[in-house]
Amino acid sequence: MKFAYADPPYFNNAKRLYNDLHPEADKWDNQESHLNLISKLYLNYPDGFALSCNPVDLSWILAKYPDLRVCVWTKTYHQIRPTTVQYGWEPVLLHGGRKNNKRKPYVRDWLSCRIAMNKGLTGAKPLAFNNWILDLLNYEEGDSLDDLFTGTNGFSETRAGSCLTIVFA
Repeated sequence: MKFAYADPPYFNNAKRLYNDLHPEADKWDNQESHLNLISKLYLNYPDGFALSCNPVDLSWILAKYPDLRVCVWTKTYHQIRPTTVQYGWEPVLLHGGRKNNKRKPYVRDWLSCRIAMNKGLTGAKPLAFNNWILDLLNYEEGDSLDDLFTGTNGFSETRAGSCLTIVFA
C-alpha cells in the first residue's frame, strides 16, 4: 500500500515561522493551499494519509472534508503561551489505512507524549509520534510512505525508513 504523511506549515504561521527556511512558505498562510493539499492527498493516496494541523483550523477543514477522522496528539510538555487556555494537543486528520483487524494490540486514536526537543525546526515531531502515524495507517513491511514535508526527516528513524520517499508538496 502507498501512504502519505503531511505536516505543512500551519495556517497563519508559515511566514512567521518558516519564511527564513523557504521562500514560498507564506503560500501556506492561505486556506485554499491547505484545502488543495487535502484534495491532492485524496487523489494521490487513496490507500490512506495522515495530516497534522492546528486545532483552530478544524472547523473550516472539516466543513469541506467531513469524512476525515480526527485523531489527537496530546503533548505532555508544550510551550506555555500568554493566554488563559493552553493548547496542549494537536489534531491529526486521518483517511484510509489498512482495514484488517489482525493487528494487536489495537491502536488508539490518541497519543500522549512529549514534543521533540532540539530538532532544529519548530513543529518537529518526536519518534513516538511518527511511529504512531505508521500504526494509525496500519503500515506493514513492503508498504511505502511519502513524507510530504520532511522537516527534520523524522520518518527516516522509523521502521518505514527504508521505504520512505521524500516528496515536496
